[in-house]
Amino acid sequence: MKKILIIRFSSIGDIVLTTPVIRALKTQINCELHILTKEKYRMLFAANPYIDKIHSFREKLSEVIPKLREEDFDFIVDLHKNLRSFQIKRVLRVPSASFSKANPEKWLMVNMKINRLPREHIVDRYFQAVQSLGVKNDGKGLDYFIPEKDFVDLNEYPLLRKKPFLTFAIGGRHFTKIFPAQKAAAIIDKLQQPVVLLGGKEDSEAAGHIRELCTHDGIMNACGQLNLHQSASLIRHSALVITNDTGLMHIAAAFKKPVISIWGNTIPEFGMYPYEPGEEYKVVLAQVKDLKCRPCSKIGYNKCPKGHFQCMMNQDEDFIVREAKRLLAL
Repeated sequence: MKKILIIRFSSIGDIVLTTPVIRALKTQINCELHILTKEKYRMLFAANPYIDKIHSFREKLSEVIPKLREEDFDFIVDLHKNLRSFQIKRVLRVPSASFSKANPEKWLMVNMKINRLPREHIVDRYFQAVQSLGVKNDGKGLDYFIPEKDFVDLNEYPLLRKKPFLTFAIGGRHFTKIFPAQKAAAIIDKLQQPVVLLGGKEDSEAAGHIRELCTHDGIMNACGQLNLHQSASLIRHSALVITNDTGLMHIAAAFKKPVISIWGNTIPEFGMYPYEPGEEYKVVLAQVKDLKCRPCSKIGYNKCPKGHFQCMMNQDEDFIVREAKRLLAL
């Protein structure tokens, strides 16, 4: 194989989860490796030393197809597996392979509560797409590369110089995957550690609410103040990451950080939990088990379909605090 194209259009967490395949391809068969993604996610690949060229589009595939045709690829690794990636494969007409998305099994679990889900992480399923090339998982986990210009200098933040700090990723694309502000504040007060709240501009109001609810004053609201790479830089420096099921969770796993991931309407069994092979003792899954309505979706909702939101409201705060203290002592 001389030239290979990997397709992964979005989003943050899913792209981070492709990095073991990218690394393994480059190091095990030494090919020329290209990526196809959406323009808004290009920066996630830009600093990756295993990638030779990035192709991206803003709205339509027609923006990039002519250039892809010129590349004369030998093989396509489809790590997105949707209609758009099928269109690319149909146009380029070269050998390709993909992976099992387990959508029928997810449907059974969501709608019938019958568990036929594969007992493997999505990263291991991604490797199905390169199995025919003889490429295997090297077991080194995820990668995340921060451009030098985005390294955060902790000397600029006096709060973070005093003692080990933790980061709390409070955001999420769907309401039913977001830990309630009052419960986050209760955990922060019980831990009494310096805390950085991470998220986008859309999470700034929630972060402000958490600070108002806290009696602990060692809180830094960085939501909307940092770009993604800068947030990743703070995660890299932190002693512990508490996080919703979001892209920052996977970035934390890429840095082999102790992680407490909080699960609402979705479940880790879908295969998207923090991936830290060989260091699973650093990963804690906080969830309300045995709820008959859970999982109610493989993605999430803007409000709880049942109206009670027990998958988050019934989260055991004391369990999270105990596990946080254990992980901080590692």
